[in-house]
Amino acid sequence: MREELIRVEHVSKYFAGVKALDDVSFSINRGEIRGLVGENGSGKSTMIKIIAGVYEPDRGDIYINGKHYKRLTPIASIQEGIQVIYQDFSLFPNLTVAENIGINRVISKGGRVVNWKEVYESAKEGLSRVGTDISLDAITGKLPAADRQIIAIARALLEDARLIIMDEPTTALTQREIQYLFKTIKDLKKQGISILFVSHKLNEVKEISDSVLIFRDGKKVLDQEAEELDIKTMEYYMTGRRIDTSSIAYSEPEEAPPLLKVKNLNLNPYFSGISFELKPKEVLGITGLLGSGRTELALSLFGELPAESGEIWLEGKEIFIRRNQDAIKEGIAYVPEDRINEGLFLEQPISDNLIVTIADYLASKLGIISNQAKLKTAEEWVDRLEIKTPSVENPVSSLSGGNQQRVVLAKWLASNPKLLILNGPTVGVDVGSKTAIHELIRDLAKQGMGIILISDDIPELIQTCNRILLMRNGKIAEEFQREKVNEEELHRHLVAAKS
Repeated sequence: MREELIRVEHVSKYFAGVKALDDVSFSINRGEIRGLVGENGSGKSTMIKIIAGVYEPDRGDIYINGKHYKRLTPIASIQEGIQVIYQDFSLFPNLTVAENIGINRVISKGGRVVNWKEVYESAKEGLSRVGTDISLDAITGKLPAADRQIIAIARALLEDARLIIMDEPTTALTQREIQYLFKTIKDLKKQGISILFVSHKLNEVKEISDSVLIFRDGKKVLDQEAEELDIKTMEYYMTGRRIDTSSIAYSEPEEAPPLLKVKNLNLNPYFSGISFELKPKEVLGITGLLGSGRTELALSLFGELPAESGEIWLEGKEIFIRRNQDAIKEGIAYVPEDRINEGLFLEQPISDNLIVTIADYLASKLGIISNQAKLKTAEEWVDRLEIKTPSVENPVSSLSGGNQQRVVLAKWLASNPKLLILNGPTVGVDVGSKTAIHELIRDLAKQGMGIILISDDIPELIQTCNRILLMRNGKIAEEFQREKVNEEELHRHLVAAKS
């Protein structure tokens, strides 16, 4: 019989009269990997923060290690062995691996002088428990995301973690790095450590979890063994409807001169000899492992990392892109993967974010934008992209991840681009929003726009693209026609690519 570690009973939470959690109950056993999924706004984050002691429930009970709590404080949660690893890992990028892992233990002892030998020994102990040999002297911010994830886990283990909550842990990882993380999670399970694995990636949740919790609209709607679930069932309980990816309409690109032609583009050390064409109405996928040069190529086309040599032709005319403004002037738009840090002004109103690319167009001769014109334009785009918000004057930070991504898309669509470059457009969004974004991509292509979609999400590439280019070591290694490749084959080629 499995031993219970934590039990949540009839927990409810309100924010300004809105019910974020509604009578939720579940338990996690020692050494169990629990998947937790749900659309944005389903209550996942609220539950995490209640378990971590950040939020106080309005009603309900929590039992940890046999102790009863009406509410937890962050200190009490940590003392009970609960550790949360958020998407940003909460590490200090300018400190070494040893400092990030080991210094917490020194501080917790209340010493006034740092014993560096003790710091290094603690860090070494933490890394040994996850079976890795990352250099203790490496600067954390310069390491790959997978290594930073492992560092965060090692630090949690030094805090005597009994339950580690991982919030979207694979967002920035390659396929190989994900498999390494999964091996680490399974090793933690063998040590009797429980994992709450929170993710939008349903295939990963099914692969790694022993059991799966599904939240919708603040309620627990399913609690079942992972082996008894399939992806379609999980999608249904998350959204309340059947997600039919086959309904996405495919349009063949026009038999016309290419919209975009790239000839022998080079940027050392990221990529070399890049040549391809993109037709009007075509969605061209570009994939490859991190380090393959895929993102740098996108940034080069947008002027963020100007190419050293080669040619770029748009609508039959050679263009020269040395900076972002050059690309925007030519009708090229770029939606970055990191929408929070690169795509949005989070604390600014939705309206300000939506009109930023057309501010000059809206401005009067005196350079003033009327509030009426701004709000009207913003409301039009909110309606067109079905952005869920009570007011365009609310800050972007008030939106769910899927709606934030729609704001980024709307911002660039407002500029009426000829070429739209999308880097990981559905990273961190739920399955319902993901499907809606895929449908939007196809609709934009039908209207004549050329689209480059950069992703390592294989189902996304298969469902959305006409052609797919695979990059390896800074070069285009292979090309696939969508109708002639399946997910399994494309995955095999992707993971075999050594970046």
